[in-house]
Amino acid sequence: MTGYVPGRQLQNKTADRTGVPPRAAAPGRPRTGQARTNPARPGPARTSQAPRSNQAPRITALGGGQGLSASLSALRRLTTDLTAVVTVADDGGSSGRLREELGVLPPGDLRKALAALCGDDDWGRTWSEVIQQRFTGTGELGGHAVGNLLIVALWEKLGDPVAALDWVGRLLNVQGRVLPMSAVPLDIEAIVRGHDPARPGEVSAVRGQASVAATPGTVESVRLLPDEPPAAPEAVTAVREADWVVLGPGSWFTSVLPHLLVPELAKALTETRARRLLTLNLAPQPGETEGFTPQRHLEVIADHAPTLAVDAILVDERAVTGGAFGQADLAGLEKAAERMGAALVLGRVARTDGTPRHDPELLAAAYDRIFRTHGRIGPWR
Repeated sequence: MTGYVPGRQLQNKTADRTGVPPRAAAPGRPRTGQARTNPARPGPARTSQAPRSNQAPRITALGGGQGLSASLSALRRLTTDLTAVVTVADDGGSSGRLREELGVLPPGDLRKALAALCGDDDWGRTWSEVIQQRFTGTGELGGHAVGNLLIVALWEKLGDPVAALDWVGRLLNVQGRVLPMSAVPLDIEAIVRGHDPARPGEVSAVRGQASVAATPGTVESVRLLPDEPPAAPEAVTAVREADWVVLGPGSWFTSVLPHLLVPELAKALTETRARRLLTLNLAPQPGETEGFTPQRHLEVIADHAPTLAVDAILVDERAVTGGAFGQADLAGLEKAAERMGAALVLGRVARTDGTPRHDPELLAAAYDRIFRTHGRIGPWR
């Protein structure tokens, strides 16, 4: 991890809290002395223990897809008090088929988050591989992920998306909790300039996460349908009770921004006493953010959520000094961060194989240093 580009001085914005949830056991395998939980809602209960300053931080991570999985793979190295709040707008592949046929939330991004948090033992690793396994062939099951079917089956049985995810989490012995952003499936509609290459100046609407992610042209803004969708109450609570909220990395318009467009969740993000960390992507995404500079990524966040203040923004130094973003305007990037109230943090968090993917160990080290440096959390290890 290399130097910090100074932003505003961060201040301690909350009192210490108490309690971390015990690691949940899979159904049918209770630990010795473990109280039985309500089968309808098996989520971990808070316990009153030592002061928060002496414990691992309570972290809520927001996003979807591979970006959120990368963040969770890093954060699980730092805390067991970890909650993933996952976007529910996917309309492609197995998730899209199940959503269209059964009217359920798209399970794919939720499945990926659960897989990223599976226990680091034979049980957890095996189940992580099982839920990610896809059926082959051209029949009705072809292309479906096993985990998607498991999640949807529990949704239908329990009638409660959060309870069902808690049960899957216990089966997989996940290190944390996975929640949907909203209890209703959402659609993304983007305003795109130059969607038709023959009319580069024309502005049109493109609907659907899969279409927006691969759209030609330049995405200028996005919105969610239905308008003002309800947030999952548990997701709102997780944001409000966190020590740190981590947003990104991930597909900028279809995984990162949607959380800021759910009114109750956006309000919680604005009002929470947690510190907020934004993790920038390692490269522009073909279609969705092709041609974007790092500064433009931050401007997009500010345009869609002008009242959101961020405490720190993590950027891979190699990506902005001749890497995927070219030689970025670091002075302009710092100013964009300062306009969001954030300190710009430069570090090395990418894999060394040349692919635009975060290295879990390096990303964990960067998160660790940010959490410690900014004074929210005392030593916990």
